[in-house]
Amino acid sequence: MKEPVSLPGIASLIDRFDVFFLDQFGVLHDGAAPYPGALQCLRMMRAAGKKIVILSNSGKRAAENEKRMVHLGFAPDMWDLFLSSGEAAWRMFADGGNFKPGMKCFLISRDNDRSAISGLGVEAVEDAALADVILLTASEGDRFDLEHYRQMLAAAAKSGIPCICTNPDKIMLTREGPKFGAGRIAELYEERGGRVTWIGKPFPAIYEAALKAIGSPLKSRVLCIGDSPEHDIAGANGAGLAAAMVRTGIHAGMSDDELRKLYVQHSAVPDFILPGLVWQ
Repeated sequence: MKEPVSLPGIASLIDRFDVFFLDQFGVLHDGAAPYPGALQCLRMMRAAGKKIVILSNSGKRAAENEKRMVHLGFAPDMWDLFLSSGEAAWRMFADGGNFKPGMKCFLISRDNDRSAISGLGVEAVEDAALADVILLTASEGDRFDLEHYRQMLAAAAKSGIPCICTNPDKIMLTREGPKFGAGRIAELYEERGGRVTWIGKPFPAIYEAALKAIGSPLKSRVLCIGDSPEHDIAGANGAGLAAAMVRTGIHAGMSDDELRKLYVQHSAVPDFILPGLVWQ
């Protein structure tokens, strides 16, 4: 396994890349506040003329995520594109993929967010077993345990109702600390015999969409920064892009040896290690 290069901050990489794909939770903020140095680092990156893409495994659409970012103290001019997995999925559905007008959809979301199905012409149902499709956009693992979701979805999985997961993260950051994410619920659905279509990191479609939207830059000039080997680093590796792992986020408490085991487990090795999104 190659050994990632440890660097003090983004300044060491600023001349090597033109475009930066940044994860949201775990890199920019922890769900409650920006990480120390993140705001300053973004300003310095913008001052250096770099393109910034926030590439997030949030099942919420882009506009809802951008509102949250502004609420946390970020400014909209700090990025060129915000592409969430929820936004990518909605655009795919609107173009005729997976969803058809009149279909019955059982939506699993957070904060009663319905934007994932807004404008798609589907009928929302309250019982997963009565749905034509299950749309899994978020977890409320800080309110419910996995047994809650197991019971909710057992009959649907047994009946073979397809599930679309637009947030593959298996761990999420909350005000109460790390909790299980939507990806873990999707795994549970598969364990019960259900079929899941995954949209978001580490799957290639979201990287292809982001690269196209930003003008198809040379891949050698794009750096992806994330806190999850399973999603951010594996996704970058699979898309042929350079990757940097930050020591903030869901694995912040892990030792270097523990992280190396994760790299091996997920066949995903970053090119660089950063203490966080800091300029230095």
